[in-house]
Amino acid sequence: FRMKFVLPLVIVSAAVVAAQQPAFKRTLLQQVDLSIAGREAVTARVEFPAGAAVGRHTHFGEEIGYLLDGTMEVEIDGVSKTLKAGETFAVPAGTPHNATNAGPGPAVIIATYIVEKGKPLATPVK
Repeated sequence: FRMKFVLPLVIVSAAVVAAQQPAFKRTLLQQVDLSIAGREAVTARVEFPAGAAVGRHTHFGEEIGYLLDGTMEVEIDGVSKTLKAGETFAVPAGTPHNATNAGPGPAVIIATYIVEKGKPLATPVK
């Protein structure tokens, strides 16, 4: 009986925490086949409200990003770096990373992914 009561409470608590965290928005700008067999380039605009984070994840290929606006804390394979508008970053294929808006206002990244065609753009890291 006690377990039945605790489990819904945990699920509701997790849902409330998730609902309170601002969400990022990824808008695909283009997706093109490359001359490299089995690869495609995907360009996206990623918008982060203040405090939003993408969460630790990997890609089936490289990510090259340009911070268009704002301030971001980018953590790549355990190493954190604060980026300001106009700065760039690169993430090697399969490397766990995260990005968090570290400024008081919105932040925007333009990212290009050179990834395996047919695979998900991002895979969460547990």
